[in-house]
This record gives sequence, C-alpha cells and structure tokens, in this order.
Amino acid sequence: MRKAIRTAVLAIPLLAAIAAAPPARARTEGTRCADLDGVRIPAATIGLRTSGGQVTATRLVEATTTTGRYCLAEAAIKPVDPAAPSIRMQIALPGKWNHNALMFGGGGYDGTIPNVAANVPFGPDDRPGPLARGYATFAGDSGHQATPGFPPSTTLDGSFGRNDEAVRNFAGDALKKTRDAARYLIGRYYDGASPRHSFFAGGSSGGREALAVAQRWPADFDGVISAYPAWNAASLDLFFGYETRILAQPGAFPGPAKQSLLHRGVIAACDGGDGLADGVVSDPDGCHFDPETLRCAAGADTGDTCLSDAQIDAVEKLSAPLTWNYRLRSGERGYPGFPFLSGATMTTALLGMGTQAPASPMPATAGYGPQFWDQWVRYLVTRDPAYDSRTLDPRRPGKWTPRISALSALQDVNDPDLRPFARAGGKLLILHGAADELVSPRSTAQYFERVQQTVGRQIADRFARFYVVPGANHVNVGAAFAAGWDSLSALENWTERGTAPANPVVTDVGPDHGHRTRPLCRYPTWPRYTGGNPGVAGNFICGA
Repeated sequence: MRKAIRTAVLAIPLLAAIAAAPPARARTEGTRCADLDGVRIPAATIGLRTSGGQVTATRLVEATTTTGRYCLAEAAIKPVDPAAPSIRMQIALPGKWNHNALMFGGGGYDGTIPNVAANVPFGPDDRPGPLARGYATFAGDSGHQATPGFPPSTTLDGSFGRNDEAVRNFAGDALKKTRDAARYLIGRYYDGASPRHSFFAGGSSGGREALAVAQRWPADFDGVISAYPAWNAASLDLFFGYETRILAQPGAFPGPAKQSLLHRGVIAACDGGDGLADGVVSDPDGCHFDPETLRCAAGADTGDTCLSDAQIDAVEKLSAPLTWNYRLRSGERGYPGFPFLSGATMTTALLGMGTQAPASPMPATAGYGPQFWDQWVRYLVTRDPAYDSRTLDPRRPGKWTPRISALSALQDVNDPDLRPFARAGGKLLILHGAADELVSPRSTAQYFERVQQTVGRQIADRFARFYVVPGANHVNVGAAFAAGWDSLSALENWTERGTAPANPVVTDVGPDHGHRTRPLCRYPTWPRYTGGNPGVAGNFICGA
C-alpha cells in the first residue's frame, strides 16, 4: 500500500507537466502542407546528378468547381554547374488522393512550369482533369526560366542554350530529375506512400518528352500519352531552317490572304474524299492539291487572288520531304515535310507561316518555325546572339556540322526499341492531328512504323496505339475539328484492368460544330462516312 501511494505521489508532477504541455499539432491538410515548406530533397533520391533540391513555397488551395482542395508546393532542383539555372517545379497534392500520379510535359523551348491543374493534351471538355480526379500532378520548367513576356511567346526563348547543363536538362535530363523529386515529395506528404500508378502526358515538345521517358527510363511511368510529338526535335529544327531560307527569298512569302486562298483551294479539292463535304480532310494521303491552279497570270505576283511562281515553288518545297547528305549522331537523314497541299491548317498565323517573311532580326510576326530556328542557331548551335540564322544552310552547315550532330544526339528522341518499356508493363497512346501545321503528322507516322518494325506488329499491338485525328491541328486553335478524347481514362483502363482501347470516339470540342463525333481510327485507317447523321461517329467506319 505504501509503495502504491508513493508511486501515485511521484506521478503527480508528471501528470501536471503533461497537462501543461501544448497539444500535439494536428495533421490537418493545412499543417501537412505547411510542414512541406522548406523540406530538402536529397541529391541521393534523384537518379541523375544534381546538388539536391528544396521546397521553396507551399500553399493550400481551396476547392473550386473544378478541383478539390490540394496542397501546391513549389521546389527548385539545384544544378551541378553553379552557372546553370535550377529546375523549377510544382506539385499539386490533393486531399482526396487516388494514389496515382501524373507528370505534365511542356512545350516549345519550355522555360515555364505547365499548369498542374490542367487537362491532358486533346483532353475532353466534359471530364475532369487529372488533379480533379485525385491525381498528384506535377511538372517542371525543363531546367531554365524563360524571359517574362518574351515575344510572341515565352516558349520561343532559347537563350538558355549557352549553358551545357541547361541544354541537357531541356533535352531530357530534367524529366528524370523532376520525376524523382516529385516522388520524394509525394512520400513525404502522404506518410511514406508511393503512387500505385504513374502516368506522363504531353504535347509538342511535351510529346517528345513523353516518348523520352518511355525510351530512357522505361520503368518510371506505367502509361504515357504523347500528343503531336516533336520527337526528332533537331531534325525538325533543320526543317525549320530550310523553311526560313525558302520564305526569306524575295517574293516567296505568301501573306495571310494568300495562305487563306491556298487553304481554301486545298479544302475544295480534298474535302469529300471520305464521302462527306464538311471541311475535314479525312484522308490527306489520298489527295494532293495542285497549286498551279491558283497561279497568277505569267507567274508574277499580281495580288491576293493568286499565287506567284515563287510562292508556288515555296509551298511545294515545304510540302515535300527534306533530306541532307551528312551524318547526324542521331542517325536521322531528313524530315518528311508538311501536308500543306492536303489539308494542314493555314489559318493560325503564329503556328503556321506567320504574317511576315523571315528577316534579321527575326520578326515576332514570322511563323513559329523560323523563330524557333533563329533561337536554336543563335543560342544552341553557334552560341552567338548576333548570328544571322538565315545564313546557316541546314543542308550544308559547314563548320557547324559537328555541333548540330551533337545536338541531334541529345534532342532526337528516336529509339524505336520500346521493348523495355513494354516489359515493364508500360502502355503508350500517341495522337496527332492530320492538319498539324507545326509538327508533321507524317513524322509521327514514321516513328510509329519504326516501332512496329523493331518490336514486331503483334508485340506493338500489346502496348501501343497511334491515332491520327482528321481536321485537328497543333493545339486545337482554329482547327476544322478540335479533338477531344478521354485518353486518361483509356490509359487507366489499359494499365489497371488490362483493357486496351476498343472503338474509341473523338469529339469536336470546337465552339461551332455541336460536339460532333468521329471514330478515333488507328493508323493508318481513317473515318469514311456511310450515311445518316454526319455528327454521329456511328455513321462512319474506319477504313484505308
């Protein structure tokens, strides 16, 4: 009894101390988010060399009509070279996590962080985006920061190209670094949990990045959505240089009115080949418009109602393949040209030929391609900001050949052997608009055919699909058919349940076509009208 009393007396001060202590901090979403601020990301957790990273800011974003509540964290991954810029990234960590993660790719020269609350490229307008579905979403700026307000788009700022580490990051290394850092932060936020499935989605340069992760780090992502991919980026740059020199020739540039004239002529000649005259060319390979039918009298430029001989020659060259007779380390030997004479959109000036001919300095009203080439030549190739990019001939680059070849090894993501990705259980969806004016759908077809030849058609069929969307252009701006497809749900079903896409349907999400639908046909087939309501996919069949 005395021992029990003594024990009780000794316990009184301890109980008093516990009562006086502040209560333990509750692990609410707000405190969990705040606790992430300042967290260091060890270099050892990142699969490529860095100097580690750190979360630089956090904030709790309240629920809206489109997303639930989530923690938004910003982080910086530090370079090895102290002169190189950091990789800036964001990650959105939803309160109602579905235990999956999705990384967004960028566009152009990157330099800004994609919107982590956005939808996937060519995504539907009637389904929530990944974050709203409960995905932890993240993205990075590819390892450099674009100049704010860079005309006409921050995605055209190539000034980072003077630093080797920044170039390697842009070419692909930043993808791995950002993914590994995000995975570490997901574990910190969700008490050690890892994503059940991880996906990647990107378009244009982001589409190249999607193929890069499948090729280089085949076990990092379970599924990949690659839209209108600039997979052979250095080769495309060389074509942009070819385009620049052609359009810079005296009298060769067709102004906006002439571009529109040409496009109307192409549609009039090629539309209807699928059995329906609706402004959508379903079979670009089945039609080739002859621009001579628009020739001005005697071939001279007599106004906007016709094309001069110089303009016809320019359009025909840009519509045909370009080849070069020197070796690139990537092995690429050319670029297939654009379907300008069989339906490529010409109504989006920036993404097409622009409203002004290439010049020096390069006008902000020139097309995206010449501006992209100008930045590539000045900052990544010659590293001379004063260099006149029009003077470098991509067919005969002379002393710049070794540098261009080295860049091709970094930028051309052209390995067709995706068997390691397939063996890891990966699934790949590739989409491209048949009317793309900035990245040629012919090029994507070339890559997919290489994959089929390398791994075999039967094996490719187990893990990869390639769809070409008639009438869709680069980013659905001014498209004859603005593509919308729930590719994320298709990827989920294929990855999680083993159910491959079957008879998918794409919707026109443009404002003027009443959400008409078409079958999403596997390459090389295309939709042919069979009669009935032309706005219903069931009234088309996929044929060759």
